[in-house]
Amino acid sequence: MTQDIQAHGESLVASARAGDTRTARRHTDFFVLRKHVDEGIPYWEQAVAAGDAFSHYTLARYRKIRGDRQAAAALYRAVAERHAGCAYGLGVLLREDGDPEAADWFRRGWEEGRNLDCKIELGKLLAAEGRLDDAAKFLMSDIELGDIAVFRWVQLFESVREDFDRVAAGLEAAEAEGDGAAAAEALRPLFALEQRFCEYPGLTAEAAGYYRRASALSVSARVDHAVFLTETGGEESWPEARSLLLRAHEEGYAGAAYVLGILHERRGDLGEAEHRYGLAADCGHQSAQWNLGILCKRQRRYEEAERWFREVGEDDEDAVGQLARIAAIRASGAVAPGKDLRRLPGLRERAEAGDVHASYAYGKILGDWGGADDRHLVRWIEPAALAGDPQAAYDLAELYGALRRPALRDQWYRTAAEAGHDDACNRMGWLSEHHRDYQEAERWYVLAAGDGSPLNSMLAGKLKAQRGAYAEAEPFLRMAWEQGGDSAYRTEAAGYYGLVLHRLGRLAEATEPLRTAAARWDDDVSARYSRDDLDVLSRTVDPEKELAEVEAALSA
Repeated sequence: MTQDIQAHGESLVASARAGDTRTARRHTDFFVLRKHVDEGIPYWEQAVAAGDAFSHYTLARYRKIRGDRQAAAALYRAVAERHAGCAYGLGVLLREDGDPEAADWFRRGWEEGRNLDCKIELGKLLAAEGRLDDAAKFLMSDIELGDIAVFRWVQLFESVREDFDRVAAGLEAAEAEGDGAAAAEALRPLFALEQRFCEYPGLTAEAAGYYRRASALSVSARVDHAVFLTETGGEESWPEARSLLLRAHEEGYAGAAYVLGILHERRGDLGEAEHRYGLAADCGHQSAQWNLGILCKRQRRYEEAERWFREVGEDDEDAVGQLARIAAIRASGAVAPGKDLRRLPGLRERAEAGDVHASYAYGKILGDWGGADDRHLVRWIEPAALAGDPQAAYDLAELYGALRRPALRDQWYRTAAEAGHDDACNRMGWLSEHHRDYQEAERWYVLAAGDGSPLNSMLAGKLKAQRGAYAEAEPFLRMAWEQGGDSAYRTEAAGYYGLVLHRLGRLAEATEPLRTAAARWDDDVSARYSRDDLDVLSRTVDPEKELAEVEAALSA
């Protein structure tokens, strides 16, 4: 294999220097398809120096996967004017960074290189500006046989347009009749578009117009409008949303105070949340009573909590359960500091004075027990992450993941992993494996396995076994096999442990794990992987086949 690697590498570089792009790509495919990324990198570097565009593209992809976005951008940019794939890669990097220059490279990749991915991204950018009809029309223009990928996006944009048209028609009818209930009902198709508003923020302007029209006729639509503003707008939308809810409350809509309580709780304003819940609860709003009970319980105001849970109803199963938990807490006499909301005022005061550890503790309590939204937690968690706290960096990555900010998510996972955070190492392993960079994934899983977790040991051992490093894999897989309990991943560990023992000539020892794996493989392992992912399937052990070979060898 070493000779094959060297032969392909030297041929790759020679082809690049000779300007033979087709042959250079064929040798690059050897490294990519055989998963020899580590071995390919020095040859791609030489081919890049010789000006080979596809080597720029390939090396940039792996630089990005391995965390060096700046190097990836430089590689893409060097040849993006003459290589559509690099124009696309550069556009994606810039888009992830919020740089409007991305559109220029997508346009160049489509107009000069006929790169269909670039065309799709241009269509998505039009939709993100709220131009649904233009996006669909552009994607359907100048199509050729094989451009089937555009239809998915055309159908999406057309379906959103249909939803908007349905809302508009419903509102016109409601306005003609002065029917508030019909106006509120007309908004219903918008409720299912929350994800689309996040992905294509330009759509919110048209949707906001519909909400505004319905609000003029319906107090309940006014509440829906306020919720829409808080979900799709930034902090600048909060005053308008709060004003809408206060007006709805003043007009006698009991649910408005409850919703306002929820929104204050999500913002971390627990005192104001309690006040608004109280207004709704006094009107008999059961959900507000429940939320008050939870808030009081977390602040160890047990008598008040019990009163609100009894208001919910002593025949309510959930309320009875909460009353029982309060009784158990009283009996134990202890509450973990992380669950005690009474700490919040002091922590916030210290956080605002610049104490990053207090800021982190404040954000964690708010998020875990105070009901605050992820977007309102970033500013409390980030200072500790920037100061080098690995757990804070990991938690910040989780927040950005929930907020659909993948570039920032991966940046903070990497920061935490490089500081030795085991769960972050696991996440980096998963991300590398997702991008088919199995050698990088293996390194991260080995680091993650330092936590003594059977799962991380299985993941590290599995990739080593797939690479053929059986002696290295054996201790990882033995640990997962022996300590995995009844978990599904123990079945997967059994299959690879049996494979490794077989390859190491320890046939008698291989029998038990292979029998265990063969008996449960379909339920525990196969069901977790796509049958269409040929790359994964080609790397996956077949425990029944291994078992048959082991038993035949033992019989002989």
